[in-house]
Amino acid sequence: MEAGLKAVAIYRDNSKKSQPLNAGGEKKEKAAESVAAVAAAVEPMQRELFARAQREKMPSERASVTHKFSVGGHEGYITVGLYEDSRPGEVFIKMSKEGSTLSGVMDGLALTISIGLQYGVPLKVFVDKLLNTRFEPSGITANANIRFVSSVLDYIARWLGGRFISSDYLKLNGAAPEVIVTAPMQTTLSLPPAIKTSEPVGSRTPSNAHEGAPTCSECGMLMVPNGACYKCENCGSTSGCS
Repeated sequence: MEAGLKAVAIYRDNSKKSQPLNAGGEKKEKAAESVAAVAAAVEPMQRELFARAQREKMPSERASVTHKFSVGGHEGYITVGLYEDSRPGEVFIKMSKEGSTLSGVMDGLALTISIGLQYGVPLKVFVDKLLNTRFEPSGITANANIRFVSSVLDYIARWLGGRFISSDYLKLNGAAPEVIVTAPMQTTLSLPPAIKTSEPVGSRTPSNAHEGAPTCSECGMLMVPNGACYKCENCGSTSGCS
C-alpha cells in the first residue's frame, strides 16, 4: 500500500487495558448534555398571579383593649392591640395555665388572627368562621350581653364582633320584655285601663334554662323554654311555637 500500512486492527471498547482512540465517549457526553438542556428548558417556574399583600406592622407603642371573660368557670383574657386609627391589628388570648393544651391552642389562634389582620384580612372573616363553634368548655358566661356560648371560640368571636364590628353579634340585648296584665271584668260594663308592668326575665325562667333544651336547627345554639316549646335567643327561631 502507498501509505505503508500493513494492517488495520479494530477492538471493542474496554476490551484492552489501554486504547488509543474512543469513538463512543464523546457521543454519550453530548447526549447527556442535550438531555440536561431539555430538562432545564421544560422545568416549571413558580410565578405569582397576584402581587403580594404588604404587611402593615403594628407601631412600637400602641393602645390596646383588655377584656376578662369566664366561660363555664374557665377564666381568660383577650387583649386587642389597635392601630392609630383604632383598627384592631393584633390579638392576644391568655387562657388556663401556661403550658396546657388549651393555652397553646389559644396562643396559636391569636397569632394566626394577628398575622391575618396585619396582611389585610377583615376581622369579620375570622369572626364569622369562629362563630357557633361547639366544644368544651362551654356554658354560662359572666358577660351580661353574652349569657351563653357553645365554646370559648364562640365567646371570643362574639365579643370581637360586638366590640369592633356590630352589636348584632351579641346574643342578648339586655331589655326585659313587657307583660300586659288586665284586671278582671267588673259587674258594670266599664273596664279599667290595662296596667303595664315590667317583670324581670329571671323571675319567670329557671336559673339554668338551657338544661335539657334542644339545639337550634338554624344556628346550632342551645334553646330556652318558651311556653310549651323552645326558642333560640341567638337567631329567634322556635321549635314550632309562634
